[in-house]
Parts: sequence; structure tokens; C-alpha cells
Amino acid sequence: MIFTHDIDVLTGEFRRKRELSRSHPPARPAHHEGWSPSSWRRFPAKQLPVYPDADALQCYEHQLQQSPPLVLAAEIRHCQQQLAQVAEGRAFLLQGGDCAESFADCQSTSVRDHVLTMEQMAALIHQATGLPVLKIGRIAGQFAKPRSQPEETVGEITLPSFRGEIINDREFSANGRTADPQRMVRAYHHSASTLNLLRALDKSMFSFYTAQQQESLHTGVTEQYYRMLRAQLEDSYHRVSNKLPRQPLFTSHEALLLNYEEALTRRDIAHGGWYNCSAHMLWLGERTGDLDFAHVEYLRGIANPVGIKCGPGMTGEKLLALITRLDPQGTPGKIVLIARMGLDQIHAKLPALLQAVKASGHPVVWVIDPMHGNTRTAGSGQKTRTFTTIVEEMQVFTTLLHRYGIHPGGVHVEMTGLEVTECTGGLQQISEQDLSHRYYSACDPRLNRTQALELAYLLGKSWQNTD
Repeated sequence: MIFTHDIDVLTGEFRRKRELSRSHPPARPAHHEGWSPSSWRRFPAKQLPVYPDADALQCYEHQLQQSPPLVLAAEIRHCQQQLAQVAEGRAFLLQGGDCAESFADCQSTSVRDHVLTMEQMAALIHQATGLPVLKIGRIAGQFAKPRSQPEETVGEITLPSFRGEIINDREFSANGRTADPQRMVRAYHHSASTLNLLRALDKSMFSFYTAQQQESLHTGVTEQYYRMLRAQLEDSYHRVSNKLPRQPLFTSHEALLLNYEEALTRRDIAHGGWYNCSAHMLWLGERTGDLDFAHVEYLRGIANPVGIKCGPGMTGEKLLALITRLDPQGTPGKIVLIARMGLDQIHAKLPALLQAVKASGHPVVWVIDPMHGNTRTAGSGQKTRTFTTIVEEMQVFTTLLHRYGIHPGGVHVEMTGLEVTECTGGLQQISEQDLSHRYYSACDPRLNRTQALELAYLLGKSWQNTD
């Protein structure tokens, strides 16, 4: 257990290691004593499925261990180098994508629309901030989801909860909800297909509108008002879009299904260190963030950048302890702190974390996730989020960090390049009655393409107002 007076000890240790790293930068990734890709199996674990056939699980794990890596160690190092620029206040991180990817959505049009939307968001953010924008997608691997309840009851039938298509099926049946290890191999191949397309896409193929993207939702907003606001976004985008250098879209997902993550962990012989080759960046969720549990044990040994979700229950003591465990050397670009407080709690909860981490001197990236703390249930029973609340939390985050002299490093959103109706509000004025029109999410509500662009535009406005 970490007590309040331990902050000073941790802070002093961070400062000492930071100074050592500046004068003697490590040539190779750190060696982590007692760690191996499978050492997590000795620790208690949360949010992992129970597979009924242990032999089948071992068989498919072995198959994945023999498969080529999805991403390369050199790409991961490149991603961390760019994150180091964000930590130093010289760049901005845009992280976005699906709450839970579906195998059926790993098709060219969905991937293209996702990339197009993030390109346009990055252009709008760059125009307002003047900073290069690092793009990391929640894509090509975000197939697993933590759940608050292990089981779901419909009528008189109780079955395991849906945990993402890498584990079980959305279909509410005994067969569909049984954890199936073969799904890990399917997830691997869908991820490989998506990554192939991501690498092939070229910015020059994109135009700001396509016929599909111009399609109106015919909500309460007047057509004249709608076109005026869209025109403002279009004008802002076109001013800078052709001037931006082509930057890669890196990939990320929550490191949840450790059987899969271990199987895709590779040692880089040339540079040393272990790399999770399923994604460039991984993050630690709130439900799996216990210090002496399996997920932290696994993540402490890999060389990838690691995100830490920080909800309202996070304390300065616990956060510093996690940072110490995951990055004892204080490596710039290694740790991304993703605040997800909710508008009602960000004023009260975030400042203590900002002060503790700033005092430690650890070179982290601070990012706001304005989605997860603002989820509510509509009258229809569907989960939704209100656009104005999302924007307000993002703006409060920017203001708070500027006030404490900390670089607001980025934004982390659940979004799609499709014009879905899952979050209410925005310039389309989507109402609760509109939710059923195009509610396609496999789990949590996402911003649609227009809402995502409007969010980027308003982020820029708030940035300029706090400079």
C-alpha cells in the first residue's frame, strides 16, 4: 500500500533517475528483473475470460506465437519518439476510434472513412495550435472490452457478458457467449488486414466530402444553418490540409486479453527489449489497474508506450506508484496519462493528479478522454453521451493544464468516420429520438464524423482562447 508521505520518496526517485537519463541516456530498453512475457500468469487477474477448453486455448496461443508480428519494433520506437515530442510540448496527440471493433467492420470503406476523419481532425487541430499532430487510432486490435458485470440477464436467462469479438459473440445465446480461443486468431487476421490497408492509404486520395459523407440526417437543424457550419469546418480544413506532411497512423488498443498480448510479444534481437507487436501503443484500463495484478505485471516489461486511464477514483499516490512500476527510468514518450473524470468531477479530481505528477518531474503525456466519464442512459435504455458535455470537459482540461503550466498533450475519443446517431447534440442537433436511426456501436456510443470534426474545431478554438 502507498501512503501519502510516500509521494516525496517517489518524487525524489523520479528526479534522480530523470537527471541520470539526461546525462547518460539508455542505449537499450531497460531490463526488468523477474519479468517474462508469461510472468503475468503468476498474478491475480481481473477481466479475463474463462475458457472451457484449456487445450484449445494453448493450441491457439501457440499458433499466434508462430505468426508474424503485426507491427514492427522499429515502428513502435518511432511512435515513442513522436510521443516524446508531445511530452516536451512540441506536438499534440489525437487518439481515436471504435469503442469495440467488430470483425464485420474491418472493411475498406470503414477503415478509409476512419483514416479520412482523423486526417481532417488533425488538420483542424494543427491549424489552431500550430503543432504537429500525432495520430494514433483505436483500430486494428480494439476487439476486447472490460465489463462492469461478468454476467447479463435477459428475462429468466443469465449468460456471460459480451466481452468483445476476440472473446465471445454479441448474440445472446449459450454458444455465442462462451469464450472461444479461436477468436484470437480471427482477430489477428482482421487486424493484419486492417493494417495492410492503413499502410496502403495515401492522403492524396482523400477529398473533404464524398456523396456518402454529404448525406443529411434530416434532424431538427435547418439546412441553411447546417451548411453554414459545415462550410466553416471545410474552410478551416482546406487552409492547411495540403500543407501537412503525410504522417503514419499508429495503432493502439487496451491491453486486456493477456493471452493474446503475450502470444504477440517478441524480443528485438538487434536493439534488445521485449515489444508487444500487436499494436504500437497499449493502455491500462481502470478496471485492470491494480498495482500487483496481472495486467500491470505484463505491461511493466514491454518497451511499447503505455497509457494509463485515470478516472475520478485515481489518487496521486496510486498514479505515481503505477508510473514507477511501468516506467522506472522516466523515459520521455513512454507513459501517456488519459484523464477520464467526467465533467462533474474534473475540477475536483484532476488538479491533485496534475500537481503530484508535475512535482515528480516524470516526462508524461497528459491526454483527455472526455467520453467515458460522461456516459448516460437515454429514455430508450440506450447508452449515449451529450456532445456539449464532451466539449466542455475537453475545454476544462485544456484550461486546467495551462493554469498549472502543463502541456495539454492530446485528446482520446471514441469516434467513427460514419454518420451514426449514438451521441446527442452537435451541429446536427441529434436528439434522443434520433438514436435508434443509426445506432450501430458494439458497446459504447461514438461521435460520428461530423461531431468528430466539430470537436476538433472547437478544441482549436478553446486552445487559442487559453494561450
